[in-house]
Order: sequence, then structure tokens, then C-alpha cells
Amino acid sequence: MNITFFGAAHEVGRSCIMIESEDTKILLDAGVKLGRETEFPLITDNELKTIDGIITSHAHLDHSGYLPHIFSSGYDGFVYTTKPTFELTNVLLSDYMRISNPGNVTKDGLSRMQKSNKLIEYNQEFKIKNLTIKLFPAGHILGSALTHVSDSKNSMIYTGDLNLRATKLLDPAQTENLSAGTLITESTYGGVNDTFQPEKKVIDTMLASIKDTITQNGKVIIPSFGVGRAQEVLLILDDYMKSGLIPKTKIYMDGMIGKAMRIHRHNVVYCRDELQKRILMNDDDPFKSVNFHNVTTRQQRGKIMFGEEPAIVVTTSGMLTGGPVLKYIENMAKHPQNKLILVGYQAEGTLGRAIEEGAKEVNVDGRKVHVNMKIEKYHLSAHADRQQLLSFAGRVKGLKNVFVVHGEPTRSAELKEALKEKYNAVHPELASVHAI
Repeated sequence: MNITFFGAAHEVGRSCIMIESEDTKILLDAGVKLGRETEFPLITDNELKTIDGIITSHAHLDHSGYLPHIFSSGYDGFVYTTKPTFELTNVLLSDYMRISNPGNVTKDGLSRMQKSNKLIEYNQEFKIKNLTIKLFPAGHILGSALTHVSDSKNSMIYTGDLNLRATKLLDPAQTENLSAGTLITESTYGGVNDTFQPEKKVIDTMLASIKDTITQNGKVIIPSFGVGRAQEVLLILDDYMKSGLIPKTKIYMDGMIGKAMRIHRHNVVYCRDELQKRILMNDDDPFKSVNFHNVTTRQQRGKIMFGEEPAIVVTTSGMLTGGPVLKYIENMAKHPQNKLILVGYQAEGTLGRAIEEGAKEVNVDGRKVHVNMKIEKYHLSAHADRQQLLSFAGRVKGLKNVFVVHGEPTRSAELKEALKEKYNAVHPELASVHAI
């Protein structure tokens, strides 16, 4: 079995890994890397035409955004994924195509992509030629999956993005009864200093800050990934508002967040039992809270930005690479009573990273914007931290080889060094090929 890393090696983004065994080739993910410029996996169109199947670990664009190009290049196989991932991917790709208008994507390719999905349930074994595959819950976002691949000689697990803690929405990743000789693991937070604080402490501090801004008649902007992080943040805000711990204030959802909320509601069977019971037995549907207000027009957005009432706005995109958040920043960043709260990872080269690092003047759609609003960062990650990543590797029975990907180079290297104590750990180069 050979593994080729066409993306996500020494970087966060454009996850795309080819597994080759005898006469079978599959891709694990097909993502893009968003930043100053969008970067694509290093796989050629000719190579894409030889692929026998694609497995998408979850819907985020750094794992799914290259699919329109793949189908436009002539790929005529299937994409295997869970039902929520299929539905959420459609929403994210539609938004990505509208905003970015990437080249080399055809109407025919998009049409074939829509018809070429095979929906897989967790723990359901299926085959792509001589490879046997199973998906397991990854705990990252709705529908996210660990991928187990085996042939007659070898077996491997690909984490995609991984979370080992319960969240408002999801149970942790499945770790029981996993066995494989090889692991390909993400390392977003694999650095020596990447230890998460208890989530309740982080949330309490964040909500105290939000309360302070609201009482001073300011507005709070929370940029968020439209899928996963946004729903977590919204459910947290709703619970605390209903309990009276933060003042009654309108919570606005902008971007594709409203569509993603509906998909979460329709797929609530993939969420935690506690959330399902809350909806089915108590008629308490947090996805349809009266505190949420969907922004659908520019006029609504204008009233929020220029009106006198305090507000909380949860909007895309999470790294400030596009979407409605740019309008909010352009018009609200100059006012010191407002606040921008970052709740997720900000990749190198993004506007979010620049503001996180203290930039006081930024470029937004070609216009200079002075940043006088308060900037705060609260870590509400849907990823595993260093100790959890090490713990996950320790739970895989028979593990010998570990490939460390999907992390900034220093973090990945630091995780690799820790894993080397027990395993043959590798920090692979882009486009490198490894035999297992």
C-alpha cells in the first residue's frame, strides 16, 4: 500500500491523500487552502482520472473544496461520505463557488458531482475494488468521520479532523475497538504548548465579555465557520440568554449559517442523545430559538451595523477570508465600543490571523480599515489538543507507523517528535510517496 500526500503536509489546508493498493486508487479528502490566494492539491488532472473513489471526511472546504474541479476534470467515479457531510458540503460548495468563482469548474462537472455521491452510515463496511473501508464518528462537526482502510496485507486510519471531547452537538470521536498498522493524524493543535483550558472556563469568560459589551450598548461580531463552530456558538449563546446570564439581545445569523442550522435539525439523529431528547421529548428545539434572527438582505445588515441597538452577530467566514463578516468589519471596526471575538483557528495569510496578531489597519476588499474595536480570542476548538492526539494514537491497537499532517510545520514537527518515542513517526513532505 502506498500513500501520496497531495496536500495538508507541512500546512493546514487542501487535505488530499491518495491511497494506492494493487489496482485500486482512492483519495481521502479533496480540499482547498484558503488564504491570500487559494491553493489546490498538487495532483494532476491525468492522475485524477485514474482514481477509483473519493472519501470525504467532513464538509469543511479544506477537505471538500476541490471536488468541483475534480468532477470538471473528467472524474467519473463516486464520492463516499455520510449523509450530513453530503448535505453540508453542498451548502459550503455553493457558497464557495458564488464568492470565489474558481476557474476550471464547469456546469457539467457540478451536475455530475451532485449525482455521484454514495451515502455511508457509520460502522458500515463497504468496498472500493480491493480496498475495504469503514467510517467512524470523528466528533469534529456533524457527519465527520474517521476512515479505516484495509487490503489483504495492510490497514490504516485517517483521522480527518478529530475531537475527543463532547460538545453541545456531538459525542467525542469513537476510540473503542480501533486497530491499524498505520495512522494518518491531523496536528492542528499538536504543538508542545497546545493544551486546551477547560471549556466551561473559556465559555464563562467569553460570555462575561459579551455581557460587558452589550451593557455598554456595543455590538459583538463572532466570525465563525458556517458549519460546526457556528452551531456550537449559537447553542451556547441561546442557553445562557435563556438562563439570564447574558442580557436579552438579538442574535443574528448571517451567511449560510441558517441553511446549516436546518441541516443540523434534519440530521439530529447524528447529534448527542441529550440534544435529541431535548427536541423530541421536551419540545425544546434550540435550532429554532426565538433568540435567533436570520439576516437575508442588505437592508437588514445595514440596520444591524448602523442601528443604535446592541446586537450579537454570528457570521461567516471564520477566518475573515470572505463572506458577510467583511462588511461588518468595514463598517463597525472603527468604533471602540464594538468587539470582535475570534473563536477558531486563524490560518497564516488570512485577515483573521492579521487581526488576531494585532494589526490596527487592514485591507478589506481594497479599502483600508482602521481597527479600533476590541479584539478578543477564545478557544472553542472542534479539534483535539496535543494530549488528546497522543492519547488517540495510543488507543489504536497494533499501531506502528504514524504520518503527521494538517498542521503548521512547527506544530506537526513537535507532535512527530513525541510520537517517535513509540512509533515510526513521519512528517511527510508535499507530494511525497510512502510505502507501508
